[in-house]
Amino acid sequence: MLPLLSSAYLPPVSFFKVMAGAPQVLIERNDSYHKQTYRNRCVIATADGTQTLTVPVVKSDFPGQLMRDVRISDHGNWRHLHWNAIASAYMNSPFFMYYEDDFRPIYEKRYEFLIDFNMALTGKVLELAGMNTSLILTDEFRPMEQNPVLNAGNGDFRRLADPSEDTGMTFAPYYQVFRRRNGFIPNLSIADMLFNLGPEMIIHLS
Repeated sequence: MLPLLSSAYLPPVSFFKVMAGAPQVLIERNDSYHKQTYRNRCVIATADGTQTLTVPVVKSDFPGQLMRDVRISDHGNWRHLHWNAIASAYMNSPFFMYYEDDFRPIYEKRYEFLIDFNMALTGKVLELAGMNTSLILTDEFRPMEQNPVLNAGNGDFRRLADPSEDTGMTFAPYYQVFRRRNGFIPNLSIADMLFNLGPEMIIHLS
């Protein structure tokens, strides 16, 4: 079975540890959308600690809305605010200046569906990191496995979308802009690792 992950907004490092070395990964689009998960939020590091960026979504009139049907809301000029937050946090990182022109257009484009926005960002990270992993959207929903082996190359990793879940993974420290001030913060958005490590990111995912 191919590794199976939830769709996520600039996913945490744990997602990419699953992707590392996998030629193909399934991305779930037929599960029920849940708030307060990485599906529409990411966590970055700032001078004052962590900051959570949340993509606003259109409230559904029906319970159990599927991830594939979640629409992005344009409330609050969030695209501009998110990009400014990311730029402010990482403008002094070693590789932000090399990658900012790759990310900015994704924030300037108005995606209708959350899953399309997530896929665009995840695909861009894979491309810039030189990871030859193909993302395949699921055709149908499969019930959650009860006891996934989180360090295996195959399996059901959809639980990683819940920030409260214990990933069962170890995260080797790497350079972070504010590490001297805040200490090393593990499992942040993959943007943190990419902007700080650049092409060496893939080495730290093994």
